Amino acid sequence: MDPFLEPGVLVRHPDKPDWGLGQVQSVIGHRVTVNFEEAGKQMIDGRRIRLEFVGDDPRGQA
Repeated sequence: MDPFLEPGVLVRHPDKPDWGLGQVQSVIGHRVTVNFEEAGKQMIDGRRIRLEFVGDDPRGQA
């Protein structure tokens, strides 16, 4: 799981593009709660799904 996932980060689900843009609400262990534009609040298993960052990657690009 990506250690840079934190509340407020904007993401997309790689297998569900129709869910639209999502904002991470919480990260507890491997459970990531994301509020998506078109699918509402979803619980994502971070061990199975690698969410895609939208916009600037918080890891930075030097």
